[in-house]
Amino acid sequence: MAETSGERANDPRDRKSQRHGGRLSDILMAIAGDESRERVSVADIFRAMGDRAFGALILIFALPNIIPTPPGTSALTGAPLVFLSAQLMLGQSPWLPKIIAERSMTRGDFASIVSRISPWLARGERMLRPRLGFLIYPPAEYLIGLLCLILSTVLILPVPLGNILPAIAICLFSFGILERDGLCVVLGTAMFVVSLTVVAGVLFALVKGFILLLTTTIF
Repeated sequence: MAETSGERANDPRDRKSQRHGGRLSDILMAIAGDESRERVSVADIFRAMGDRAFGALILIFALPNIIPTPPGTSALTGAPLVFLSAQLMLGQSPWLPKIIAERSMTRGDFASIVSRISPWLARGERMLRPRLGFLIYPPAEYLIGLLCLILSTVLILPVPLGNILPAIAICLFSFGILERDGLCVVLGTAMFVVSLTVVAGVLFALVKGFILLLTTTIF
């Protein structure tokens, strides 16, 4: 339901009774094909996904970072990811500020984007299924939130190409949440370790290079 401060999902205690059916690709296609809409907002996707809004929104904000993007893009998409990951970690219902929830695009532009990504998204979804449930539900879900929060923070850092691996890890976690697939969580955790290792290596090289340059200049 829309609120003056943003969008909020139903109480977590009601999640099972109000769980929405359908996969993300199907829901996005349905929204894109709804000719009664002039525009599609983040809030529309939020409401359509119901109790799975966490996974859907985290995936939507993480996907653009998988490919090289103009400087500053990761900072824009990383901020909502930090916001959502912190809520997931704390076991809160998903909520977005009004300024984010009301961001929208024309239905035609949305349909164009969905038509390009939905075949890939659907192909990925067909490979997923509910398994290893103990890795999806609380308290494991809170740990997923913590790992996504760390990765989202890394996304915001101005590290050259440092957004790709963390974004892939976040996407794996979000697929796990969406499809209740614990195997995705395992893969996401492995990618989490790889991401932090690579980013730490890049940061170390940059700092070492800066110190070397500074030393050479001064002495």
